[in-house]
Amino acid sequence: MKKLIRNVRIVDGGLITPGSLLIEDGKITGVLAPDAVVPDADAFEGDGLYASAGFIDTHTHGAGGADFMDGTTNAYKTACRMHLIHGTTTIIPTTLAASNEEIARSIEAFNEAKEELNRDQYVPGLHLEGPYFAMAMKGGQDPRYIRNPDPAEYRAFVENANGAILRWSIAPELPGAMEMGDYLCANGIIPTIGHTDATYDDVKEAIRHGYTHITHLYSCTSSIIRKGGFRILGVTESAYCFDALTVELIADGCHLPLELIRMIVKCKGVDRIALITDSLRPAGLDVTETTIGSSEYGRSVIIEDGVAKLPDRSAFAGSIATADRLVRTVWKKAGIPLTDTIRMMSENPAKIMHLDDRKGRLLPGKDADVVLFDEDVNVRDVFYMGRRVNA
Repeated sequence: MKKLIRNVRIVDGGLITPGSLLIEDGKITGVLAPDAVVPDADAFEGDGLYASAGFIDTHTHGAGGADFMDGTTNAYKTACRMHLIHGTTTIIPTTLAASNEEIARSIEAFNEAKEELNRDQYVPGLHLEGPYFAMAMKGGQDPRYIRNPDPAEYRAFVENANGAILRWSIAPELPGAMEMGDYLCANGIIPTIGHTDATYDDVKEAIRHGYTHITHLYSCTSSIIRKGGFRILGVTESAYCFDALTVELIADGCHLPLELIRMIVKCKGVDRIALITDSLRPAGLDVTETTIGSSEYGRSVIIEDGVAKLPDRSAFAGSIATADRLVRTVWKKAGIPLTDTIRMMSENPAKIMHLDDRKGRLLPGKDADVVLFDEDVNVRDVFYMGRRVNA
């Protein structure tokens, strides 16, 4: 059955173009005029709304009251569904530093749930965030579980995951981190730099070992230090120095001030940036306290000023954002053009995660993952593989 999404403002490829999208067998087959009529197609009236490729969130810990560390299929379904109705049609569930048993339980739950999840949303794999981090850059991660890479340990995770791991965040300055990068690349897993005290030289070496992406820039990424009077660049400055590096931003309007978002876009360039939520379980809910990590073993955090904080307010613990809030913040508040914002929310994440053969654009041949939203980025309709999934 053909479907025609008529009369929308298509945001794609750096342009906003009035048009209609023709869909067949889950794929976009044509970009037509706004008033196009296709007699054998089921027409859906877009009423002049914006239409973009489905949002892609490559770093999220949960939503809707569920955390992926809960380690149940229901937690995966609950969190993914909340993100879906806010426009995220491709999602990379994320773990955190925890016991081996908890991480393994989460991976197992993902593998049990993935077939059902992929009916309404693309969930290609997991992001393991930690536990191989710099203690000084732990942020909201539990220090009890932070440690150096252990080859026997991480190889066991990979071997037992049955291909479920898509990316893994690591501090590259730790002993054994370079060898781990080589191993991950050889197994089709993307090593990324995160929660790190690395220097410029560490980053330069890490790139040689497959690290090409930085986890939440400015959030637990090292900056300039002085040794003997000489300034040594950290990961934050290295992000601007190496074109081989892409970066992700927690663009909830709290983790990064608006002027810093504008500076990153200006200096790093739109093509090398992805927007992420880094959301915790309360994303999409109205609550004042929550737990980071599993409901059994996680740690309490508070919600105020639109963000999750450690109880002593010494640091943020994660965001409570959904992807539509990221788009609203970057476009409406930071003043970045909508065309560039959507590239950072859809097209670029697809490229960074090597999913761009199918996802991230509204072009013939691509999957028909489409989000319709209004001037205030209120998501009105979501289509996955051409099927309306938010009703």
